[in-house]
Amino acid sequence: MVIEQHGKIRMPLFSPQPIALQQRYADSAFPLVLTPAHEEINFDEIAQQRGALMDLLALHGAIVFRGCGVSDDQRFDRFVASFGLENFPYDESLSNAVRRNRTPRIFTANEAPCDVEIFLHHEMAQTPLFPRYLFFCCEQAAEVGGATPLCRSDVLLQRLQVSTPHFIEQCREKGACYSLVMPGIPDQASGQGRSWRDTLGVESREAAEARLASLDYQWRWLPEECLAVTTPALPLIRQTSAGQEVFFNQLIAAFCGWQDQRNEQSRSVTYGDGSPIEEEDLKAATDIAYELSFDLNWQAGDVALIDNDRVMHGRRPFQGSRSVLASLCTNAARD
Repeated sequence: MVIEQHGKIRMPLFSPQPIALQQRYADSAFPLVLTPAHEEINFDEIAQQRGALMDLLALHGAIVFRGCGVSDDQRFDRFVASFGLENFPYDESLSNAVRRNRTPRIFTANEAPCDVEIFLHHEMAQTPLFPRYLFFCCEQAAEVGGATPLCRSDVLLQRLQVSTPHFIEQCREKGACYSLVMPGIPDQASGQGRSWRDTLGVESREAAEARLASLDYQWRWLPEECLAVTTPALPLIRQTSAGQEVFFNQLIAAFCGWQDQRNEQSRSVTYGDGSPIEEEDLKAATDIAYELSFDLNWQAGDVALIDNDRVMHGRRPFQGSRSVLASLCTNAARD
């Protein structure tokens, strides 16, 4: 079996699979679900077809590969490597989530406690450094819950332009500053528990201040070795390489979920000029985003490839054990 032709794209390796509540936008399904045409997946064949697969990603925004036998971190590493994309090492990111590396390119997804919801966001959009593509792999699905909601932020922006035009005008003009208090040592109980040493890749206060200054951050030291930081003004609406406008930010995650013993949601984000963002606008964006979301209910062995420019993701609370791995990539392809 082959995938139905999408323009000039033909894929002998995979077949499209309908899935409950799958969405449709124009001529594309969201997400696209592919199952292998053969029992054993061949990573060399994926490498040969990666151009066509990336074309499909550009059309759909997210692809779920189901039934490919990607059962552990080593096979997941080989699957990601077959796409020939440049690795975006988590150690070099400014993300505040606690994660553990399995291989140089594979690490655990956010290890916040199971009752903590991780709200919709673009990966690392609250920092000047962010990946272009995301891979997720389900090692073990939760007994209850644990879905990954996915939302097309280009579609969200279109809705918000109609429902809250003044809010979108403010977003365009001002951007946003994000504020966060980082602990001195990792806090496993928080979704923002990565220490400032790990986040900034430094060992001393002096080195932390030098790194923050190079990024144009503001900072102040707090008791118990905590570090409060505020980003420079970052765009809330971006244009993709294809010229498409997207609601690319972490407003929803900051508004709904940046809450722990060090952080308060109400202080987590402002417009770029320091003025407050109206709560009713943030609530409207949140409500519409979740209305548009597709919940990816994981099956063991699933791999999801997500265009971080256009698609937000999150994590529903869950019960039982759950293990999802992640890998981040940039635009550049390796020879």
